[in-house]
Amino acid sequence: MVLVLVIGDLHVPHRSNSVPAKFKKLLVPGKIQHVLCTGNLCTKESFDYLKTLATDVHVVQGEFDEGAYPEQKVITVGSFRIGLCHGHQIVPWGDQDAISIVQRSLDVDIMISGSTHKFEAYEREGKFFINPGSATGAYSALLADVAPSFVLMDIQGGNVVTYVYQLVDDEVKVEKRDFKKPE
Repeated sequence: MVLVLVIGDLHVPHRSNSVPAKFKKLLVPGKIQHVLCTGNLCTKESFDYLKTLATDVHVVQGEFDEGAYPEQKVITVGSFRIGLCHGHQIVPWGDQDAISIVQRSLDVDIMISGSTHKFEAYEREGKFFINPGSATGAYSALLADVAPSFVLMDIQGGNVVTYVYQLVDDEVKVEKRDFKKPE
């Protein structure tokens, strides 16, 4: 079992004060092997917080980040090639066709992007796509109400069990999605 935290669009301190306390209680050091962040951490302090959760932290550049991160990144976890990009450079934002073009250019099994602040997970053409949403519920011009969310992927062989954590009405709701790598 390999646990991968997929998180992004924190926007601390510009649009939010911090990751919700109920999420911080769930995100404990020593349980997670990899952190994949879609960017917009905004400060080094947010990056340092992610480093407390796992030693292997990968971040891509959001349009509000102070750090110099790559625009895109490919990480291999188990038998999966995972692509990571913030998503502000994908036009229109969140468009499945446009995200698929990036997925194909990176030649990845799982494509992770952000920017919209809205959680999404879907299969398309034998590939898996994830947008973790905003971990803080930061303001978005695209949505009237942003529910804070993050994703934990449990990777075992050619299977990924994805757990989506959303803070709704001050309660943490968890959904499960499965993806099996085509042979």
